[in-house]
Amino acid sequence: MNLKEKQAAIVEEITLIPDAYERLGHIVELGKNSKGLSAELQIDSFKIEGCLSQLWVVPEYKKGLCYFRSESDSAIVKGIASLLCNFYSDTDPQSIVLNDASFLGQVGITQHLTPNRRNGLSRIVDSIQHFARSCLDDTSE
Repeated sequence: MNLKEKQAAIVEEITLIPDAYERLGHIVELGKNSKGLSAELQIDSFKIEGCLSQLWVVPEYKKGLCYFRSESDSAIVKGIASLLCNFYSDTDPQSIVLNDASFLGQVGITQHLTPNRRNGLSRIVDSIQHFARSCLDDTSE
């Protein structure tokens, strides 16, 4: 499934939930159901700076595709990070670089986050896209 298809599926799934707070609850459930990270991977090199919560995103590049896993001590941040990691995983670096996560605003996720949480969300996307750019740089050498 490409990113456009993933985006359409996420938008459809989230917009079926009529209440904005129930949507956030759905995001929290995504985080609760995610595998998370072992303590050995919760290290500074994977930590997302600028987020009030503790947040780690572990990237991996194999066979031309990027994969991401995350962990956080905040339920909502873990849910958002899980959603973004699932969205961008199993995707080629070029597609990741060309697609942001602005669709989350279209379905009412970002409007109900505090400015600090929105900042954390943008830092997750920045981190994922930075990793994808580095994979592109590595393949062009």
